[in-house]
This record gives sequence, structure tokens and C-alpha cells, in this order.
Amino acid sequence: MKKTLVLGASDNPARYSYRAAHMLKNHGHEVVPVGIRKGQVAGLDIHTDRPQETDIDTVTLYVGPQNQPTWYDYILDLQPKRILFNPGTENPELERLAQQRGIQTEEACTLVLLSIGQY
Repeated sequence: MKKTLVLGASDNPARYSYRAAHMLKNHGHEVVPVGIRKGQVAGLDIHTDRPQETDIDTVTLYVGPQNQPTWYDYILDLQPKRILFNPGTENPELERLAQQRGIQTEEACTLVLLSIGQY
């Protein structure tokens, strides 16, 4: 299974990041929720710091491009295998920076990928 960091995690059931965390966990993936507000999602505490995780397969983004620059170093230093840019998070600059470091990027919806077995 793929250890996934959900960046922009929320405890609000109306948010896609909330749904993604639950769906990832239900599919057996290890979830690391990171957000700007404390709370819980999928039975996990939302990290409001920048935890130094290892072996991250995927960072799935739920942070808009205008708010991503402060996260660039953190995301890239995690050295994930891939970054998923969910709808509304597309960012050519971050995609280019990631690709320069050998990180795969994909503009896709985590929820859809999980639902069709392509995650």
C-alpha cells in the first residue's frame, strides 16, 4: 500500500481532503494528514506542523496554487515518488520543480483514482 500525505487535510466532511483521507484509509493506505487547523480525520490527528515523514509514496494536494509556495521545500524534501495535483491545485511551477528532482507529477483526482482502482 502507498503511504500518502494529504496536504490540506480537514475535519470538515464537506471537504474533498476529508473524503480522500477516509477513502485512502478504507483502501488500506497509510494516511498522514497535514493541515492548518487541528482536528481529526479518518481517526487520525491532523498535523499542523510539518512532520518529517519517510517513505512517502504520494503527496496528494488539497491546497490551492496561491498557497503552495510556502509548502514547496517541505513537499520536495519529503522526496515522495509522486505528487497528485487534485482539481484546482494544478501548479506548473511546482510540477517543474518536482520533475527536476525526479518526482512524478500527475494532475488527477485522488477520489476518482481510488474508485477506478488506478491509485
